Amino acid sequence: MKKPTLYIIIPCYNEEKVLPITSGMFLNKILQLVKEDKISDDSRVLFVNDGSKDRTWEIICDLAKKDKHFLGIAQSRNRGHQAAVLAGLMEAKDRCDITISIDCDGQDDINAMDKMVDEYLDGCEVVYGVRSKRDKDSFFKRFTAEGFYKLLAAMGVEVVFNHADYRLISSRVLQEFANYKEVNLYLRGMVPLVGFKSTSVYYERNERIAGESHYPLKKMLALAFDGITSLSVKPIRMVFFFGLLIMLLSFVGIIWAVVAAFMGKSVAGWASLACIVCFMGGVQALFLGVIGEYIGKIYLEVKGRPRYIISERTWEEDHE
Repeated sequence: MKKPTLYIIIPCYNEEKVLPITSGMFLNKILQLVKEDKISDDSRVLFVNDGSKDRTWEIICDLAKKDKHFLGIAQSRNRGHQAAVLAGLMEAKDRCDITISIDCDGQDDINAMDKMVDEYLDGCEVVYGVRSKRDKDSFFKRFTAEGFYKLLAAMGVEVVFNHADYRLISSRVLQEFANYKEVNLYLRGMVPLVGFKSTSVYYERNERIAGESHYPLKKMLALAFDGITSLSVKPIRMVFFFGLLIMLLSFVGIIWAVVAAFMGKSVAGWASLACIVCFMGGVQALFLGVIGEYIGKIYLEVKGRPRYIISERTWEEDHE
């Protein structure tokens, strides 16, 4: 049986502090799997520089010059984590049999790759890396993260609970995934849509080895909102039904006001009127915001701008 070629896809943004450390870990993992006859020696570590402002790209180029197992591509500007992962996957899909995407910071257990490859060899086309527990997270992060996954499920989005972007995907799946042309990317919700046989591998997440996290609360909330609005229309339906409920209640209120006026029991008062006007104004603003978010996404999709642009490749100079 032909041994599969593995490409490890690693998005990088301002990772000059951690990259010199974790790059050796990724190389050792490739060499270990090759030695165990699980993968081919043609396997590679592919770094995707996402418009870093530090020396990340220079470090990637140096690594590629020193060892054939290292490759790198650079985006023309920063486009975000999801676009960087997608760029790496699309670049690798015609060069390998399987890919494993993982962050550069060393938090995801690299040894889970062994089990991922085993599951692929047993017939699975997609293997999700899933956190077994979140005891190292703060209460706020754990509560919001788990609540987000539950909210996505309630909205009808097919997601794997406690899975981020650490996963194995076969080239067969990637060939089909290339037909998904969304500009608004939420990969952990899009990959399950492709189908094929899948399973999960569980691991414990570690502390970041060096450097600082590039995913603050603001970016996490933006990603969460993109996940909901990109993959579910339930918020629009909720707006409709809530608007219908308010209309029915307003109709009842109108009948009550008319009856009270005919019976001479109406009392003039500005407080109740002001409360109703403020409430309705807030509801309308909220509804317009939800609808506007969907219209904005339609606007971006219709323009069809490229989701990533690769400006440099290390192998153009060193591997051709």
